[in-house]
Amino acid sequence: MQISDSEKCIMDVLWKSSPQTAKSIIANLDKSLNWQDKTVKTLINRLLKKEAIGFQKEGREYLYFPLLEEEVYIEQASESFLKRVFNGKVSSFVAAFAKQEKLSNEDIAELKALLGDLDAEDGSKK
Repeated sequence: MQISDSEKCIMDVLWKSSPQTAKSIIANLDKSLNWQDKTVKTLINRLLKKEAIGFQKEGREYLYFPLLEEEVYIEQASESFLKRVFNGKVSSFVAAFAKQEKLSNEDIAELKALLGDLDAEDGSKK
């Protein structure tokens, strides 16, 4: 499921706390976005059509909630990014950061630990 950057701002609000009314979503958005109410409502409608969010009617208000889990979105977006930019190669992704010196010693230690865990899991499956 493709979610635009603008739509993700709405999802972030709902992943943090839901259900919420449109008015509440607007109030909880980053103020620097400076979006009109109509813009937010358009984004909500797009997310409803994509079935990324759902709603329930309570009196005269609609309460919106995420149908797409944040973890699932992150996995899909990460995979899509890797395929588009790095031809699906994680090593190319990490190398790009290493060349730009964007990896701290802490990042490198975390990557080594993660690789160690993956290697241990792979060994236990054999």
